[in-house]
Amino acid sequence: MGKGPGLYSDIGKKARDLLYKDYQADHKFTVTTYTSNGVAITSTGTKKGELLLADVNTQLKNKNITTDVKFDSRSNLFTTVTIDEPAPGLKTIFSFVVPDQKSGKVELQYRHEYAGISTGIGLTAKPLVSFSGVIGNDSVSVGTDLSFDTASGNFIKLNAGLNITHSDLIASMTLNDKGDTLTASYYHIVSPLTNTAVGAELTHSFSSNENTLTIGTQHALDPLTTVKARMNNYGRASALIQHEWRPKSLFTISGEVDTRAIEKSAKVGLALALKP
Repeated sequence: MGKGPGLYSDIGKKARDLLYKDYQADHKFTVTTYTSNGVAITSTGTKKGELLLADVNTQLKNKNITTDVKFDSRSNLFTTVTIDEPAPGLKTIFSFVVPDQKSGKVELQYRHEYAGISTGIGLTAKPLVSFSGVIGNDSVSVGTDLSFDTASGNFIKLNAGLNITHSDLIASMTLNDKGDTLTASYYHIVSPLTNTAVGAELTHSFSSNENTLTIGTQHALDPLTTVKARMNNYGRASALIQHEWRPKSLFTISGEVDTRAIEKSAKVGLALALKP
């Protein structure tokens, strides 16, 4: 991401990636190949218990236009066309799913040195309209994320967020679920040389008066191997190790155990991604 506050989805992203990215309890296998004319074909298989899910994604890039077409094992066809910078700072995204006739959507993203805006509208008679905007700079930014259902005349999403960035520390706070959920998180770089970082996320629900605290850390054992660990206040502990055994090809093994019910079997997930 370049200079500026980014988009609303960037608020708290570093902490979320540290605490949740690459953790899984399933077995996932991904292979990417390239044709002679530059088309990327990615095949993915995921085993969830006894259920096997698969999809094939084809990506074609032509100048500033990227077309993604994905077909999954449930006979859904996902198509996304992205036009990058038809004007400075602007990105246009058009997407739809077959056979869902109400899935068509157009989204516009605009990034500026002091603002980041994303608007979307569904391609139906009574569409879902979304808007998110962030204003600020590299250090401090505030934003909002809204979705309005024109069919019912109600807001289905009404969120707000604050992000503060220092040289080695990122703190954020978001108010979600129409004001019912407050989430605060932080991400701290301990050592850039070893990619060592710590992070935490605290979520409070006003309606249930429940708190969820998750803390985690990551560390690079060497330039190709990273370990991560996390734990929450409900006693669930997770860890993973990820190794880049060749450029862009990753092997990840992760596990989770409930420390309050140690007699139960631990969950183990495997992920293998192969790229030429």
